[in-house]
Amino acid sequence: MGKVKGFLEYEREVPARRPVDERVNDYFEIYQDFDDAKVETQAARCMDCGVPFCNTGCPLNNLIPDWNDLVYRDRWREAVRTLHATNNFPEFTGRICPAPCEAACVLGINAPPVTIKVIERTIIDHAWEQGWIHPEPPQKRTGKRAAVVGSGPAGLAAAQQLARAGHSVTLFEKADRIGGLLRYGIPDFKMEKRWIDRRMHQMAGEGVEFVTNANVRAADLHDFQAVVLAMGAEQPRELPIEGRNLRGIHFAMDFLPQQNKRIAGDAVDEQILATGKRVIIIGGGDTGADCLGTSHRQKAASVKQLEIMPMPPENRAATTPWPLWPLQLRVESSHEEGGERHWSASSTRFTGDAEGNVKQLHLKKLDSGEEIVLDADLVLLAMGFTGPVHAGLLEETGVKLDARGNIETTDYATSVPGVFAAGDARRGQSLVVWAIAEGRKAAEAVGRYLQQ
Repeated sequence: MGKVKGFLEYEREVPARRPVDERVNDYFEIYQDFDDAKVETQAARCMDCGVPFCNTGCPLNNLIPDWNDLVYRDRWREAVRTLHATNNFPEFTGRICPAPCEAACVLGINAPPVTIKVIERTIIDHAWEQGWIHPEPPQKRTGKRAAVVGSGPAGLAAAQQLARAGHSVTLFEKADRIGGLLRYGIPDFKMEKRWIDRRMHQMAGEGVEFVTNANVRAADLHDFQAVVLAMGAEQPRELPIEGRNLRGIHFAMDFLPQQNKRIAGDAVDEQILATGKRVIIIGGGDTGADCLGTSHRQKAASVKQLEIMPMPPENRAATTPWPLWPLQLRVESSHEEGGERHWSASSTRFTGDAEGNVKQLHLKKLDSGEEIVLDADLVLLAMGFTGPVHAGLLEETGVKLDARGNIETTDYATSVPGVFAAGDARRGQSLVVWAIAEGRKAAEAVGRYLQQ
């Protein structure tokens, strides 16, 4: 493994984030450049651990020690081939995945783990810059037609794998652009959309047909021998408390896509804006942090983010020992930029003015029982998602749902012959790395079905 004692000689180093007072004035990605020589040094920290738990910590089972070794030896072209062996879109995961692989890194038992995510992103960016990535169309076509509904990471991965296997693939997306939540959920300061466009160009060269503005119904899918449902888990979790109908209370996914559209050059009528407002974000996860960063850039007067759970410890909790994903306090880039975080906060009711606009959020502190009133002009609900939207295609196809309301499958096959499911629509709200893994596995299941 690279340099045998590298983990003893080198300290963990990651790219610096751009200064706060600079980055809150734009929507470009927040990290500064990190040259290849530094990445090779970081790859040298990957130790000969015997059993690389990072492989299983990663839902894609990425061959992490292998490409770390190749990077250390300056064999970048082989590294990207090894990376692509398990991951269709490492430029996505290398930017927005929370890196469960690093949480499982053996070095992380008693030292800072290997910078796996940074190395991954650098490999793929280097490969694109060198012109090593191009369409990989199949040598022959099978004559079979497959449809993929939903163009998020699960749908994109399934479509690319099926196209490379020789099937004719049509990818349907209800929005006006391809990408799902990668396009209209993840802010540009976390992942710029040109990376999606670049992959679309590659996939088009491999034979994938993209159809946007497509509100697909069951009747539209009759001409396909196989269908993959990858429409995500877009049903937001509601907050059914008094005053919920006041103006100025919105779901996060009504707020975030509008800003992405503006950055893409679209005109957005009656855009929900945080500018000059007292903003409250209910939900302490990634979506809440995305709302926080966007509110900073829209120049909110103040921002408060609420979480119903107690504040986690600064270091790994004893209840989540290595190699489990650790329960611990995380400070995202958006938190560095400002705002207040409130823990153990349960919202009880909203009150407003005579015109029906929200003006206060009433909450109860679960750890003390104290009741608090916070002023608000804009409230964003970022409490996660309860599953896929059932109305429309799911009801029409008649696929069986599980107890949580997700699509029930056996080896990614639904209860309807020829119909498969992958990603958040199947497993519930999850990570981009899980979505890509699911898309790949669903494509394998479809391939076996079409060979029958």
